[in-house]
Amino acid sequence: MDQKPSTDLVISAVSALYNNPNRTEKERASQWLLELQKSVHAWTVADELLHLKRDLESCYFAAQTMRTKIHQSFHELPPEVHNSLRDSLLEHISQINEGTSTVIVTQLSLALADLALQMPSWQRVTLDLINRFSQNNVWPLLEVLTVLPEELESRSVRLGENRRVEVLEDMKFCAPTVTEFLKHCSITYGNNWQDHVQINVKILRCFTSWVSVGAISLNDLADNIVINRAFEILNFKVEDDKQTIAGAFHEAATDCICTLVHCLEDNNNQLALENYLFNNILNLEVPYHMSVANEDQGKSMDYCRLFTELAESFLEKIISNSTPKQMHYAVKILDLVLICVGHHDYEVAEITFNLWYVLSEELYQKNNKELTELFRPYVERLITALCRHCQMEPDYEGLIEDGDEFKDFRSKVSDLIKDVVFIVGSSSCFRQMFINLQAPGVTWDASEAALFVMQAVAKNVLPTENEVVPKVVEAILNVPENTHIAVKYTSVLLLGELCEWIEKHPNTLDPILNFLVCCLPQAGVGAAAAVALQNICACCNDHMPRHIPILLQLLHQVDTFAITNHAVIGLLRGVASIIGRMPHSEMTGALRELCFMQLNPVCHLIDHDIVPVNGTKTDPVLWLDRLSAILRHVNVNVANGEFHPCKPVILDAWPVLSRTFDKYQSDIRIMERCCRAVRFMLRCVSQQVREILESLVGQIIRIYSIYKHSCFLYVGSILVDEYATDMSCIQGLLDMLQAFLEPTFQLLQEENGLRNHPDTVDDFFRLCARFMQRAPLSFLQCSSIVHILQCALTATSLDHKEANTSVMKFLYDLINQGQSGRSQPNYQERKLVVRRIFDEYGQQLVTNLLHACVFYLQSYMLSEVADVFVQLLDFDREATGKWLANGLDTLPKQSNGGIMAATPQQLNDIHVTITRSSMSKTVTHALKDLTRLYR
Repeated sequence: MDQKPSTDLVISAVSALYNNPNRTEKERASQWLLELQKSVHAWTVADELLHLKRDLESCYFAAQTMRTKIHQSFHELPPEVHNSLRDSLLEHISQINEGTSTVIVTQLSLALADLALQMPSWQRVTLDLINRFSQNNVWPLLEVLTVLPEELESRSVRLGENRRVEVLEDMKFCAPTVTEFLKHCSITYGNNWQDHVQINVKILRCFTSWVSVGAISLNDLADNIVINRAFEILNFKVEDDKQTIAGAFHEAATDCICTLVHCLEDNNNQLALENYLFNNILNLEVPYHMSVANEDQGKSMDYCRLFTELAESFLEKIISNSTPKQMHYAVKILDLVLICVGHHDYEVAEITFNLWYVLSEELYQKNNKELTELFRPYVERLITALCRHCQMEPDYEGLIEDGDEFKDFRSKVSDLIKDVVFIVGSSSCFRQMFINLQAPGVTWDASEAALFVMQAVAKNVLPTENEVVPKVVEAILNVPENTHIAVKYTSVLLLGELCEWIEKHPNTLDPILNFLVCCLPQAGVGAAAAVALQNICACCNDHMPRHIPILLQLLHQVDTFAITNHAVIGLLRGVASIIGRMPHSEMTGALRELCFMQLNPVCHLIDHDIVPVNGTKTDPVLWLDRLSAILRHVNVNVANGEFHPCKPVILDAWPVLSRTFDKYQSDIRIMERCCRAVRFMLRCVSQQVREILESLVGQIIRIYSIYKHSCFLYVGSILVDEYATDMSCIQGLLDMLQAFLEPTFQLLQEENGLRNHPDTVDDFFRLCARFMQRAPLSFLQCSSIVHILQCALTATSLDHKEANTSVMKFLYDLINQGQSGRSQPNYQERKLVVRRIFDEYGQQLVTNLLHACVFYLQSYMLSEVADVFVQLLDFDREATGKWLANGLDTLPKQSNGGIMAATPQQLNDIHVTITRSSMSKTVTHALKDLTRLYR
């Protein structure tokens, strides 16, 4: 946008965005306003709109634009206009009144906070704000004071660690004034809070915000008026229906106390505050019961959060200081948490889940049987309550559908029970649930929930158990026809989870298989039967080969059953794993039959030129996914030089896959699935299908040159992995790489090519890394190595996890070739080539890596970069040290001005740490320290 638009034009565009019923006009207005926000004119336009106050929409757009510009584009402004921007924002905030929209206040407050963070010349920001606004503009002042520490902590603005520390120290200096201000507000607005709910909520949130970043010290907080007010709110006694605490007020009080409890974990020497919080939270049991009686679930969840946070905070002390004779006094908090788990709504119980995970992890690590036994009663109560929560509604018909929140909750329950069940013992839990099943008058929903819990622990029941499991299996096999479908469904899944027990009791296999085969055609239950069959096939495959004929016959009919394609794929996996255990003489025929159940429909689609429809049997993807599942799970042990029994099937399958490539070459979705099938086909028989290599390579090169589907690069990497150790294949594979280069570079050299095509980057450098691993010297001596390296140097800054990992792996392997395999005859040649490469590109590599870490990559991606640095140091520590010093010197220094910078001493410390290190973990920490100085 070259010229500044008039305010009338902007207001008109904003009005079109919010009010014009024409969708096209809305989209045009949105795009135009987005371009305006990106332009330098947005600063002036936003300021003018805020002064005009024409309407709510234009004011909101202006406030949001001002915040966005300060947040993302503050560098556009020269330092000499910072003061005028600050004064303008302060003026806008001073005009806020009760009629101003909350969203506008929030945006202006965020804008001012972000400005304060990025404006070092503005000293004692907090004191300035309090002096200016504490008399007449308390609401916006509280909002600014709330978001200031939040913005500091969120790292949403790139400040650098030095500036963050500087701001935090300034906030600590101002904290007594803030505390006094909040005390004054609490006194002024606290007595008649019903008329000032919003202000009281702001007071609590402001206090919470300052405590959470450590600006307000925990010292002497036990008698703080804001904390006392929070507990007054949480202890509010409801005398009649009219007297209730606003939900936001109650939630803010809860957040405040939870934040204090959380901060105690890092400041465990605050005994006075710890005791104050502990005793006051324990006293909230009665208010919790009142919230339950009043059916106020929001408040019940607040109390549950408080009890759970307190329990997590004390958990280490409880575990470390409890003995069989004397449990730690704080263990009583677990009773309160379990009371909440017993709440009638499962959403309340779910809040506590992380606590039980942490407890189980701590006890597992301690591995102390006596200590674990102390917590057994608590976990028994937990599992009993969870079983009750898992009960479906008594009048519910059918099965819980996928995506249902209750189904998601039950899945989480299952995971939690698997984690904690060792505390009570899987067999004990299984037995207790079986007893529940036998209780007189037990309802179907209670039975189903007990079976669900049994299903969660079944795999941990000892295969030698002969008391309860046989009775359970017998009961399932004889389940009455009129049983609720949910009970049948869960019972069948339970059978599948007992697969390890079944393996040790092969006499049960035939009746169980017959039962499951009969269940397959049944609507609803068929899906569970498919899962159970898959588990049993995978676990009991030594006993299963004799059942292959009946299983193949079953699979011919599988699409007539009421089960999903996902379930069918599971069955195919199971049957394929059994085929892998068959005698080689019988394997070929069985595998051919299984594979061509999938390939024949593909041939039919191609022969009849049927247009694919996603998710139907006219979609080749359905059949290709099934084929991949089969080839992936046929694991055959073949001795070196022995004929592979799967080879004839692969040679027969390839022409169909080749036709699929040609027919659907423009469809990326089908091509990806076809490549996946080829991948598992090649893996299945390893190096035994040279007959198809020329055809396969020629075809993927030809299609890639037109459509550039990155999945063909992936197939190329599989071919290299399997065949590059064969000297006779290397040149052909290098020719394949050369053919891939031009279309790949053409794609990646487009504007934003790397960012727009991360899959291509990922697959291309995986291909190159495979070459480096399998045929390093041939690859290093190829004419394109320099171009490939230059592409890698550019791609170091690509912020895409998988793609960047492949680039780093390639660089790691490249450096490694200069020092690994010293006993191999070509070691000196490899070392010489690598030395020449890094004599020329070492400095650029190190500088690019440093800039990528500091300005582009996420923190979790730095460990792969660290691996490259360690490899460089091992290769040539002295040269790498020089490159590192030069690279660090290119980064902004604090002495050069600006807030996002490091001091020379800090950079020197980073240099010393990295150059002296020989471990990736140490270098990763150093790189993270470096990035914090610039973020």
